[in-house]
Amino acid sequence: MTRVRTVLGDVPAGELGVCDAHDHLFIRTPLLPGLELDDLAEARERLRDFRELGGTAVVQWTPYGMGRRTEELVALSREAGVRVVAATGLHQAAHYAPELLGRIMPVLEDLFVSEIADGIGATGVRAGLIKVAGAFHGVDEHARRTMTAAAGAHHRTGAPIAVHLELGTGARDVLDLLCGKLGVEPRRVVLGHLGRFPDGVAQLDAARAGAFLAFDGPSRAHHATDWRLPDQLAELAEAGFGGQLLLGGDTTVPGTPGMPYLLRRLRPRLERSLGQELLGAVLVENPARAFALATV
Repeated sequence: MTRVRTVLGDVPAGELGVCDAHDHLFIRTPLLPGLELDDLAEARERLRDFRELGGTAVVQWTPYGMGRRTEELVALSREAGVRVVAATGLHQAAHYAPELLGRIMPVLEDLFVSEIADGIGATGVRAGLIKVAGAFHGVDEHARRTMTAAAGAHHRTGAPIAVHLELGTGARDVLDLLCGKLGVEPRRVVLGHLGRFPDGVAQLDAARAGAFLAFDGPSRAHHATDWRLPDQLAELAEAGFGGQLLLGGDTTVPGTPGMPYLLRRLRPRLERSLGQELLGAVLVENPARAFALATV
C-alpha cells in the first residue's frame, strides 16, 4: 500500500482526497521584506476556508530555513481536519544568508534524510517532500548541488522531489539532471510553475518525460495564469497526459488568493472546460500518486 507522509503521520495515499498540490501556510524570505506569510490566525482561516470548500489535503512546499513553523502545522492540521505535507529541501541561494549555506551545504543530503526519516528539528514532525529550485532557463551551480543532495535523499527515503522552476523555465535542464544523470524516476518529480511560461512545446516535452506537472499560483496579475490555464490543461489531457497534472494555490505573500480561491473560483471554471471526471483526477487521484513515498 502506498502512503503519503503528513505532519500527523503516514496515511494511505488513496485517503488524501481533494489536494492543493503546492501551497504555503508559512513562508518568509529576505527577498520580500515585510511580506512574510507568518500569521497564525490567517493560516488557520485559510485552511478552514479550504476545508469548507471540500479540500482535504495541502502540500506545503516551504523548505528548510524559510519559516516553516513546523510545530504549528500539527495543530492546524488537527483543527481544520486537513492533511498537511511538510517539506525539507533548499530554495535558491538568494533566499539564505551565505554563512548558513556554508554550514549546511556539505551535509545537505544527510539533512534532508534526517528531516524525512527522523523529523524536523525537535518537533518530531517528518517531512514528506524534498523541495529544490532551478535557475532562470537552466540549472546553476547551487541548483546542481541541491538537486544532487535531493536525489541522494530520494534514493535513501523514497520521498518525492518538487522543483520550483524559475518563472516556469528550465524544465528540460532539471529533468536531464535529476532523471538523466542522477537516476530519479521522472514520476517521482513534480515540476512547479509551468503555467508561468506558457510554452506548449516545453510543457509537452516535460509531460512526455514522465514528470508530474504542477500548475500553481492562480490569479497572479503579472503571469496571466488563469485565462491560459484551461487551454493548457486541455491540450495536455488531449495529448494523453491528464494523469500527470496537478493544481496548487501557491500562497506566498499576504493577500494572495491561494487555497480557497483554488476551489471557490478556479474549480468551477475548470469543470466547464475539462469535465468533472478529469478535474477530479487532477485534484484527487494524481496527487495521491505524485506525493506517495516510493519503496526503497
